[in-house]
Amino acid sequence: MKKAYSGYASYSYLEPGVDYRAFETTDTSERVEPFRVPLDAAGERRLENLAHRCVVISLHEHVGIFPDRVEETPDYVREGRMTTAFRALAESRLDAVFDNLLDGLCHIESKHGWKWNDVVHDLGMRLCDLAHQAFLVPARGVDDILRAKEEGRVAWVPSQEGAAMIENELDRIDILYGFGLRCLGIAYSEANALGSGLKEPMDGGLTVFGRKAVERMNKVGILIDCSHAGDRTTLDTVAVSQRPVCLTHIGARALWDTNRLAPDEILEAVAGSGGVIGIEAAPHTTITEQHPRQSIESFMDHFEYVRGLVGIDHVAFGPDALYGDHVGLHRAYTASLSLQSSERRAKTQGAQDGYPRVQYVEGLENPTEAWENIIRWLVARDYSDEDIEKVVGGNVLRVLREVWT
Repeated sequence: MKKAYSGYASYSYLEPGVDYRAFETTDTSERVEPFRVPLDAAGERRLENLAHRCVVISLHEHVGIFPDRVEETPDYVREGRMTTAFRALAESRLDAVFDNLLDGLCHIESKHGWKWNDVVHDLGMRLCDLAHQAFLVPARGVDDILRAKEEGRVAWVPSQEGAAMIENELDRIDILYGFGLRCLGIAYSEANALGSGLKEPMDGGLTVFGRKAVERMNKVGILIDCSHAGDRTTLDTVAVSQRPVCLTHIGARALWDTNRLAPDEILEAVAGSGGVIGIEAAPHTTITEQHPRQSIESFMDHFEYVRGLVGIDHVAFGPDALYGDHVGLHRAYTASLSLQSSERRAKTQGAQDGYPRVQYVEGLENPTEAWENIIRWLVARDYSDEDIEKVVGGNVLRVLREVWT
């Protein structure tokens, strides 16, 4: 347990059932059978030394807790009061986390989400909750992340996977930055005023407005994410941006031929911008023919492929995990998350047809378990201390020092 955690639970300054409608949520890192990558005694000692030494940063998570009964999620979301997993984060290896809030599930006032009022409501409510405790602290810059590490806290970085909510208003980028947002995606699968998402049948690339938005994000100091943007739009963004561009949660299309993952050309372009590639672990994404049942092993297959392609200085982790039934949420929100169209395969024959469906990703069920096992796996495979320090946070810090002006 991190030393600064005092036991605070979300909205405990209010009275449930009186001030707000309460749902049953479990702030725990053990929703399913826990899994740990095994280490011998020397490995355990090395793990603890590394956890003490390294600044551990996740490029992409959702640290809200979803209802125990996943079918209640739409009603829970409409209440507009997401609960944060404070205790589970206090039990994690994380020193900083990019939290992508409700994203495509943000249907507080609208039917389809990604609206300005929904996004601002979600962000404001989470900031109000954080303001009543001192363990999870909003990070405005790199110094806040380093300070959180020293003090036994977790730095919280609000992010959004797509920019549809800015519509055609560049100044909304500034407003989001003022509210603390420090990472913004170009598009979440569907096309918007900036460019094409990866679900679109045709990718027209970055629009004229999109180019202006990239320039504004550079000037303001927001990290640009192209994880859900189309290939052409991503290449255009890299060409226009004067600062490093990232893929916060992705994998290698060369290992699993799905539109959701990135081809080598994109991975190399992003690394060439000075950016980093965070490896994704959401259910049924980072699969490989060697490990068609998704697990920590298939996830790390993608890590090792990307490391081999672009080098150790340009790879990190963005597991995209959450606290709750991730697979159940995918079933309930297939349309909102653009899952079927954004995960279409270029190939329809062979091993990729009948891959095993999982109820959860073993070893990566939630952010707490994921980050325990990522570091354990690297130790077990005898990666050097220097390389581990880079991929679990050092590479991200380097990029943030260039981007967060």
